[in-house]
Amino acid sequence: MVAKSNRTRQLINIFILVSACLAIYFGFYNDRALFMFFKPLTTILVIALPFFAPKNGHVTFGRLVIVGLVFCLLGDVLLLFDAYFLFGLVAFLVAHILFSVSFIQYMGFYKNWIAFLVLFGIAGVLFYWLRPGLGDLLLPVSMYVLIITFMAWQGVGLYMRERNNAHALMAMAVLFFMLSDALLAISKFKSPFYLSGPLILSTYWLSIGLIANAGYQIISEKKR
Repeated sequence: MVAKSNRTRQLINIFILVSACLAIYFGFYNDRALFMFFKPLTTILVIALPFFAPKNGHVTFGRLVIVGLVFCLLGDVLLLFDAYFLFGLVAFLVAHILFSVSFIQYMGFYKNWIAFLVLFGIAGVLFYWLRPGLGDLLLPVSMYVLIITFMAWQGVGLYMRERNNAHALMAMAVLFFMLSDALLAISKFKSPFYLSGPLILSTYWLSIGLIANAGYQIISEKKR
């Protein structure tokens, strides 16, 4: 049973990798039709990981992670259209709230203030640098920065309290999510840079892929 579960997980991860590479390729070469197909498909495959994980424990955590990833999918679709950027931002904001709640529900609220100062310090400097170009999006972007940084703080906290493989994956995931969104913000509000699209997408899918794999492990393990 365990071997079959691991094979399923490996197979889904291979499909995710192939779909992500195709989406990045078609996005880079401006094949919009195929990009619009493979971008949401990649995130759907990511959602499949925790969805099909053996449910041995931490069911509420698993449900919150899955719903959070569904909101990431909604954000992916909305961000395909420039006119819906704000709605996409809101979808990802909800996803980060759900991830934060899942972390707290799983292991409680994390209170390490050194990690808090480091993460919020980095986010604050980046936000201050981007602020002149935010215009009417100043308030929603500021809220987004606060929420994603809080999510990263709580995600890192999982590993700081109990250093196992699943928590290490989750800590890396939330940091890659911050990196991906930072690259997106720089490209949109400062200046597009060479390979910005592939870098944003690769770090984003790496992030949610790690969240899904960590979630798979946590959902699959029995509660102690």
